[in-house]
Amino acid sequence: MMHIQARTEPSSLMKVVSPLLAIALTLFFGSILFSVLGKDPLQALHVLLIAPLADSYNIGEMLVKMGPLLLCGVGLSLCYKANMWNIGAEGQLLAGALGGSAMALYFLNSESAFALPITLLAGIASGMIWAAIPTYLKLKFNSNLILTTIMFNYIALYLLIWAVHGPLRDPEGFGFPESALFSDTTLLPTLFEGSRIHLGILFALISGFIAWFILSKTHLGFQIRVFGADEPAAKYAGFNSKKLSWFVMLFAGALAGLAGVSETTGPIGQLVPNVSPGYGYSAIIVAYLGRLHPLGAIIASVFLAVLYMGGDLAQIEMGIPIAVVGMFQGVLLFFLLACDFFIRNSLTFTNKATN
Repeated sequence: MMHIQARTEPSSLMKVVSPLLAIALTLFFGSILFSVLGKDPLQALHVLLIAPLADSYNIGEMLVKMGPLLLCGVGLSLCYKANMWNIGAEGQLLAGALGGSAMALYFLNSESAFALPITLLAGIASGMIWAAIPTYLKLKFNSNLILTTIMFNYIALYLLIWAVHGPLRDPEGFGFPESALFSDTTLLPTLFEGSRIHLGILFALISGFIAWFILSKTHLGFQIRVFGADEPAAKYAGFNSKKLSWFVMLFAGALAGLAGVSETTGPIGQLVPNVSPGYGYSAIIVAYLGRLHPLGAIIASVFLAVLYMGGDLAQIEMGIPIAVVGMFQGVLLFFLLACDFFIRNSLTFTNKATN
């Protein structure tokens, strides 16, 4: 018979190596998949992973995609460290995009220097509100946080779709479901002339270092780590579990909201239905690939952003369906979880006892 037995002391080396092993297994799976599709596996992997870094333009586009992935991934890393299974970064991102865009449209004809900061704050607040509702339901009624955050993703999506078809639709947009173009006062400045790299990437990097400092250098971070590792021990030590839960969820909601409003005030410049290609969902992989460490999330977000860019290039140059990128991400998450399982557990086989 097969038995699963928890390891007394998981290997520290394997904790570091497992993301690399998961990536290697994913690439092996991808090679088989491309062969089945009738594509050259080496060429496909080159287009998917190497071509996005081939020139400065592609690198710039990769950084544009990296920003929202990192912002959401950092927030989720803290949530998962505290054992709060927030799957709602996508909805919180969309809520931030919606709330921030509504504020940007309020400043459509304004030259105020406060227009952009207020717009960003509106996006952050919207993301926090969207995270607060399932958090309240969890702490007040013990509802399943996974289910409520997932459901709120869809509610946010359809609220956004309703808004761009209704009250926020551009009256001069010939009926297209999109808002008016934002004024220059509410657009994020670009960092380099001729590129689309904007302040959002700096927000993301700063958030990673802030989260690392909180988690590693403060008493609050110590409480979060203990609470996630052993909730009864945290309660015995006098840590306030509700306050910790509120903090990590609102922190994650704020970063996801910032990601959403940074997209609409950055590369898009208006509110459209497809604000996000699934950044909030991919951020779950960013968090796990980064080992739930805010600085690790920076490296992981680069890899996922390259996958997004490579998926676009593979679709254009090789006719590979864009859904393959989603499959890649799913398989990567599967191998990550599988590697983590075998780090913490071992399989033993024994002969079945006979009477």
